[in-house]
Amino acid sequence: MSALLPLSYNPIDTRRLNVVLERYQGKPHHRMVADFEHGLVSATQSSYAVALNSGSAAIHMALRALGIGAGDVVIAPSFTYVATINPILYQGATPVFVDCEKDTWNMDPDLLELALKKETEKGSQVKAILVMHNYGMPAQMDRLLQIAANYQLPVIEDAAEAVGSRYNGKQAGTFGKLGILSFNTNKVFTTYGGGALLTSDESLARRVRFMASQARENLPYYEHHEVGYNYLMGALNAAYGLCQLPYLDEEIVARRNIFERYRAALVHLPFQQEPHGHYSNRWLPAVLFDDESTRHALAAKLAGHGYETRPLWRPMHLQPVFKDYPYYGEQLSKQLFERGLCLPAGTTFSESQQQEVIRLIVE
Repeated sequence: MSALLPLSYNPIDTRRLNVVLERYQGKPHHRMVADFEHGLVSATQSSYAVALNSGSAAIHMALRALGIGAGDVVIAPSFTYVATINPILYQGATPVFVDCEKDTWNMDPDLLELALKKETEKGSQVKAILVMHNYGMPAQMDRLLQIAANYQLPVIEDAAEAVGSRYNGKQAGTFGKLGILSFNTNKVFTTYGGGALLTSDESLARRVRFMASQARENLPYYEHHEVGYNYLMGALNAAYGLCQLPYLDEEIVARRNIFERYRAALVHLPFQQEPHGHYSNRWLPAVLFDDESTRHALAAKLAGHGYETRPLWRPMHLQPVFKDYPYYGEQLSKQLFERGLCLPAGTTFSESQQQEVIRLIVE
């Protein structure tokens, strides 16, 4: 059997890339990275951007920049990908999982308040709140930020899936003390491996850049006073980012059109909602079926016709590696995992292919 059509795939556009490479011919490679960072600042309306080699590295640097370490607690979403959580463990800190709410499938503000109340009563050293924007849909940032302010806690935004998404007109990734983006190959916007950290705090941006470049002191020779990391973005990745940035809005419109065609044709099925004030890049169209067996059967059926699908995230509190960490919720994320399926989308996904996927689901 031939390979499945990828769930979300962005083929390399060599024509666009060559235009950028010719523009920088004979110039220092770091200029491409610096110019890409300037482009990100302009696109997101953030104050500072540090281009890194992955979204995971960006989360790690955000936690490190805030001084989070052993004995500290980070409130984090359960309904997410593992890359959101792993960096908490890198720092020796403890994740406390909070479940999602039914509309955006992001962190539930009421459960966040409950978790903070209970963890404070236990004497936990809560140092930050890590918020995720699932499948491109912004979380309820107004309420989450207010709760964080009440407890005087910084917010880190995991906007890995939400490049170009907006909440009340403001770009995802620019609400928190620090925000992160991912430019993985399957995202709406890709550098073929990479990520970025956004912040309005110049000192934090400098600190992240320092740590991500092996914590090298500003001396004519190599001297290091602390452990650093090799996390900065490569020049070729930045070059691809530069050639794609002008087309970001166009790609988001295309993804949203794919989502709307699914929703219009599958009116009998519930999709992830887009409440007033939310604007999602609709990275992956996510739909719910009646139960796990129906979801599994449809995934197998679509695979049999050459289309890749993916279950929604298996919650972190159900992952064996995290089974001993606290969890606050009523298992909504478990229900989403059991019933939910991500449908094909992406640059190479044609309208005729989408109509076939729809037909296979309906029949």
